[in-house]
Amino acid sequence: MTKTFRPPRAASIRAGHAAAPLLLFLLLGARAPAASALAPDDSQDLTTLPLEQLLALDVYSASRYSQQTSEAPSNVSVISAADIRAYGWRTLADVLRSLRGLYVSYDRNYSYLGARGFLRPGDYNTRFLVQIDGNRINDAVYDQAPLGAEFPLDLELVERIEYASGPGSSVYGANAFFGVINVITRRPQELEGVDATVDGAQAGTRRGMGSYSWRDGHGNELLLAASRYKSDGRDQYYAEYDTPQQNNGVAQGLDYETSQRLYAKAISGPFTLSLLHGDRPKGVPTASFSQSFNDPRSRTIDTQNYASLDYRDTVAPSTELNARLYWGSYDSLGDYIDDNADRTLNRDLSNGRWWGAEARLLSTAVAGHKLMVGAEYQHDYRLRLLNFDLAPYQLYLNENHAGQRYGLFVADELRLAAPLLLNAGLRYDHHTSTGGVLNPRVALIGQLAPDTTLKAIYGSAYRTPNIYERYYAFIGDGGQLANPALARERIRSTELVLTHQWQASRRLTVSVFHNEVSGLISQVTDAASGLPIFLNTGSPSAHGLEAEYEHSWSPEARLRASYSWQRVQRDGVDTVNSPVQLAKLNLTLPLHGPWRAGLEAQYVGPRDTVRGARTGGFLLANLNLFSVRLTRHTDLAITVHNLGDRRYADPVADSLAMDTVTQDGRRLGARLTVDY
Repeated sequence: MTKTFRPPRAASIRAGHAAAPLLLFLLLGARAPAASALAPDDSQDLTTLPLEQLLALDVYSASRYSQQTSEAPSNVSVISAADIRAYGWRTLADVLRSLRGLYVSYDRNYSYLGARGFLRPGDYNTRFLVQIDGNRINDAVYDQAPLGAEFPLDLELVERIEYASGPGSSVYGANAFFGVINVITRRPQELEGVDATVDGAQAGTRRGMGSYSWRDGHGNELLLAASRYKSDGRDQYYAEYDTPQQNNGVAQGLDYETSQRLYAKAISGPFTLSLLHGDRPKGVPTASFSQSFNDPRSRTIDTQNYASLDYRDTVAPSTELNARLYWGSYDSLGDYIDDNADRTLNRDLSNGRWWGAEARLLSTAVAGHKLMVGAEYQHDYRLRLLNFDLAPYQLYLNENHAGQRYGLFVADELRLAAPLLLNAGLRYDHHTSTGGVLNPRVALIGQLAPDTTLKAIYGSAYRTPNIYERYYAFIGDGGQLANPALARERIRSTELVLTHQWQASRRLTVSVFHNEVSGLISQVTDAASGLPIFLNTGSPSAHGLEAEYEHSWSPEARLRASYSWQRVQRDGVDTVNSPVQLAKLNLTLPLHGPWRAGLEAQYVGPRDTVRGARTGGFLLANLNLFSVRLTRHTDLAITVHNLGDRRYADPVADSLAMDTVTQDGRRLGARLTVDY
């Protein structure tokens, strides 16, 4: 076989857990201040809120402070814990694919998120910023946003998920290109006691998750949670390998996946300490990167660790201080089997270590203004890429780097008149690799009538190339070229959002948008060497329309439906993996006694592949039957994924021999939850 580039994907580390219990109790005993009027209400239990109250719920992620949805400088979607329970979602990718304008592709290894018609196969979600409680989860090696089983948090611990669409670099900096996804966890007091969940599904899928919560009534709270997941997977058939020498195209036992997660959260007064660990080994059935087909050694492992110490308190009558100190690590391992006579095992490793700090002040001291100023700093003190053959040992790549970035930002929410609000922000970021960049955002928000709001939004965002795109290289039989001079990419976006609400239970949102991308980072073939290389290659544009209708008849009967039309063009030609139309429907209904039903339907239009073929559009339906207090301490849910057993496929990167990868057919699962 000829050697080809292989993105390093995750070596595991397990050191440091012994210190976690000690760290959790360092903060206990501090005073408990009065709740800040400027902060979100963390004590509100969203699992019990009907939609009419959720429609009026404040959001946090658009501006980094709590505000009404109608006043946010973004088109914000909110998914509550009740929604997660109603539809039986298992991963963050499941949640996001239900939102307007978003879609997901899966290549049997990672889940990739597209927005408003833009998803390049093989990208590692670098154009989305994913946070947990406002803490960046994108790693420092690939800038990857984990979405599938590699996401390090169990959804039972989530209070709500906010998706603020559009550029967010004016307050968040890098990677907030198409939007910001903030996963907000539940307070320990909401889960007081012991909870245990057991899952089972077809294809040998099982999971166990348990949590313990405690509080003392003096402002001290503690939450500990752990889970383990395992799926044997189904055998996968690929026509590209259908020969007797390659097991007639059947990859046996290679679609397995396991994960383990640990989470701890301690709150004492103004302090919050969070610790998070996630580890996911995954078999690779697709023989990606020209591997030998159906070799059981082919796998990837992702391991993540995060720690953050947060402080939030009122430091003056109308001024709040938010500060955070954080540390993160990401390790990747990929075992790839060369397609040669010896079937040599090639190992790809990467390591990332970083720490950082941020602080911001939010003040309403000046009448008519809500002013925020802040600063962030992150030091990436270890960024390593390593590639070698195990036996006989041969080293191909050994890159060691470090870097740092800092950002300064200011934002003001100014009440121009009773029905008119101006939200303006500006941020300066400086990266070691690419220098400085300014990103503004301006939103003019008008109350056309008591029940109708119009937003006009302009903003820009950027993404700095990561070390994989700049430095991953080896020269030999095939390989990849490095490009240390790779520049950042930018996006400029204009959007109009009209929202009309009938009474308290119905809402219609319509938006039109136009995006202009410059300096797009793409992998192309170098003309001189014939090897792949990352270059700034073009300036695609996109425009489209999104509409969403929400209706609540009762707390048990709710509807959310959306339609998206989008067109992405690059030099006049539609890009790959870009559906022109998306349609979503989510409906919950009461059945008999404690039983409820959550029905989900999603339509994704046809998409072009990297080799010029075209996938068909598909309509997918999922059904979740669940109980609300089946007994005093137990609940049960039964889920059918792909209810119609629809056969469909997602476009994949050209690192695979196939154009598309077929997705799972009908799948039955069950979940039992016990709490005390």
